Amino acid sequence: MKPEQIFTHVANAVSHAAGKAITFGLCVLAVLLWAVTGPYFDYSDTWQLIINTSTTIITFLMVFLIQNTQNRDNAAIQTKLDELIRASEAKNRLIGIEHLTEKEVEHLRKDIEQKVRALAKTKPRELSK
Repeated sequence: MKPEQIFTHVANAVSHAAGKAITFGLCVLAVLLWAVTGPYFDYSDTWQLIINTSTTIITFLMVFLIQNTQNRDNAAIQTKLDELIRASEAKNRLIGIEHLTEKEVEHLRKDIEQKVRALAKTKPRELSK
């Protein structure tokens, strides 16, 4: 298996596991366990450093894994939408608009909304179906 495939597999598995209730419960349990051990370790700097370091490392790594998963999901959804547009009577000019600037997309959105409102005035029954 290629390194990219391994990373994709791990990123999917971790982001899927991170969204489960059991994972949240385990994290809460770990924090509670850490808090309960405070008096035993006399609330030392090392005791505090354990939670700070572990949560920072986990957060840092999770940001990249979840972002990778979201990027792939968004790309897959865009590809599916582009194929639906291409295969339908919709305007092919909308394919790939995710690469436009925010201003350009907003202009297209307003243009389409204006056309829909104009169409609703001329053919109100067809739009309600």
